[in-house]
This record gives sequence, C-alpha cells and structure tokens, in this order.
Amino acid sequence: MAVADNHAALSTVLRLVNIEGKGRGLVASQPLKGGQIILRDSPILTYSAFPLKRLQQQGICSSNSRYCAHCYKLLVTGSATSACPSCSHPDDAIFCSPRCQSVALGFTHTPWVCQSLSYLRNCSVLVNQQPEERQVQARYLVAAFNLAMVSPSSFQTLISLDGGGPHGGERDSDAAIFLHSIISSLPFPEGLSAPSLEITASLLSKDRCNAFGLMEPFSEHRERSVRAYAIYQNASLFNHDCLPNACRFDYVDGGNEGNTDMVIRMIHDVPEGREICLSYFPVNLSYPQRQKRLLDDYGFSCICDRCKIEANWSHEDGDGEDDTMEEEDEEMSPSDGENNEIEQEAEEEDDFPHAYFFMRFLCDKENCGGTLAPLSPSNNNSPNIMECNVCGSTKKEEL
Repeated sequence: MAVADNHAALSTVLRLVNIEGKGRGLVASQPLKGGQIILRDSPILTYSAFPLKRLQQQGICSSNSRYCAHCYKLLVTGSATSACPSCSHPDDAIFCSPRCQSVALGFTHTPWVCQSLSYLRNCSVLVNQQPEERQVQARYLVAAFNLAMVSPSSFQTLISLDGGGPHGGERDSDAAIFLHSIISSLPFPEGLSAPSLEITASLLSKDRCNAFGLMEPFSEHRERSVRAYAIYQNASLFNHDCLPNACRFDYVDGGNEGNTDMVIRMIHDVPEGREICLSYFPVNLSYPQRQKRLLDDYGFSCICDRCKIEANWSHEDGDGEDDTMEEEDEEMSPSDGENNEIEQEAEEEDDFPHAYFFMRFLCDKENCGGTLAPLSPSNNNSPNIMECNVCGSTKKEEL
C-alpha cells in the first residue's frame, strides 16, 4: 500500500524486504501464531470524513458533531463535552474531554486549521458546486499542511509514502488542479508560502493509497460509513492479498488513550519468511469488484492465488458476494472425506482453499462480512476464541 523510508517503530517480528513484482512488503522474521499481535501503529495524520458543508437542518446536529474532533470517539448523549472556542459554529469542533481539546488546539485543530476550515466552508464554489469527495479532500489537505507546521518530520514521512500506480493519476491531477487553486488562497502564516501544485497532487495520491477509514459503529440494520480517515507510517507497508493471513483491528470507541491506534493481528499461523498481507477491503467481494477497487484506488491488478483461480470463472452475474460464494462452494468445497486432509494441509502449508477460509475466518453475522482472528494468546486467552474485526463479536471455534 505504501513505502516509507523511516520505519524505526516497525515490529521486531516483521522485516521489510523487496518482493519481486510487488516492491516493498513485510515478511515474518520468525514463526507467527494465529492471534499474535504483530504491530501496533499510531496515526501520523487524521481528519474527518464528513463534508465541509454543514448538515445541520431544522435544529438537527450534523453527523460531524457526533464524534470528538480529535480522537473521533462517539460522543455520548448527555456527557460533558468541550467546544473549540474559535470555530464559527459550536458544532464545527466538539471534543469529548478537556484533554482532547487541549491536545487538539496545539496539534490537530490549531488556530490555523480552525481559520482555514472556516474559510473553506465559506467558499461557495467548493461547498455548493463540488461533490462531497472534494470537500473531504480539502479537509485532508488542511490537515496535511498543518502537519508540516507542527511536525515537519511527520510530514516528511507522509510525503515518503507510496502514491500507487499510474492508474488514477488523471483523477488525482484534476482534483489537485481545482483544490490547489482553493488551498493557495488560505491564510498561510507569515514566512510560509502556499504549496506547489506538484506537492498538492502528490499529497492527494498518498491519501488515496494509504488512508484507512475509522468506521462508524457496526449495525445489523445499515451499512457502515466512515467517520474519519487515518494514515499510518508502518501499517501502510502491508501489501494486499484477497485471502490475507493477518487483519486489522481498531477500537476507536475504546476508553483508553491511543484509541485511533491500529492493531494488526495474525489470522492463522505462518512460518518465518512468509509475507504478511492484509485485505484492503472485505474478503467476500467478487473477483470483478476486487479488481476494480484495487485498480481504481491503488493502481494495480491483483494476481494473488485466489485471483488466479477466480480469473477463469464466469463473472456475467458476479457483481455480488452471493455469486462468488456459490461458485466457491461448488468448485472449491471439499467432500466430507477430504476435510481432515485439507485441514492438515492448511496447518502445514498455509494453503487455504477458498471454502475453508470462508468457513473458518469469515464472520457470519448479518450485514457484517468481517474477518475472524483468534484472540491474542499474550493475554492468556483461549486459543479457540475468534473475534470479528468488524462487529467485534466472538465465537468459540470447534477444534
């Protein structure tokens, strides 16, 4: 997903290497166990996923005001909150605690950010004539240029991340030309000039290829949406695989500090030297859906083992997960007499047939589609308790 030269905080169980056909990637520097936490990573930059145009109508607060403007926790109705003293509207930036407010005003929601967002909200050509995506990109650019002011080293890390393949470059270029004209009009501090068009375009490509969504709470009755985006230095080094051996957990609404940290946990055992991969989206997407998202968002086509198999399938009606699952069940499911042999092969060679992976590691909760991984053995948890990285539910695996 990304390339960063400064990876001092990389976990000791991972090693950064060059992989033929992929570029840089992370491999296991020792045998890893299912459930093992292999990386905890704090974001170098976060920003709200909500558009600049205020959604408050008829006294109903916008979605933006449901979350802390610094840590993005869900605000509890009736709890004490703190507002930015400088924002033009009280709902523009609300914090879950005085501590979050204090940290934000010195780092993520500085007076310059406050002033810049106010300016952008009053820019009619942006909020009235542009899609919401452009407004969110403008938020990101403000956060990125603020990072350059408060933490130049972190900004250099952001700039060093990979911007993906050439596909999508024209889209980034069009966005950069428009947004650069807007961002250049911001009131930059004395002695600091507006960024060049090239820097703006580069930053947009870093965002497109490296931003992880901090999601709204799971619900069985509606699709999840993104409350904020975060960019991580080391988590961005993981390459993609459509049958991953590790997955991401986050606990944004948790009570501890570092709630926007990302935790990468192994799905199953892997030997030393094996590449560790995440899936950049839910694993139950069909082959055409996966390929389109990877090409559009990251600039490459996937040739993982799963895709090599599914590339030969008929995809006339394969736009939904049901078609993928039916075909997998038909072509990949083992007979009863083969179950033990396949499970043994999975343990010894880490060569998971599709049906086995979905049966064991795909959450079956309604409207979820998350990936199951064992609880971390470091906390003396039972090795056969699986946790979903989307809905958070747990279940006991029959060993």
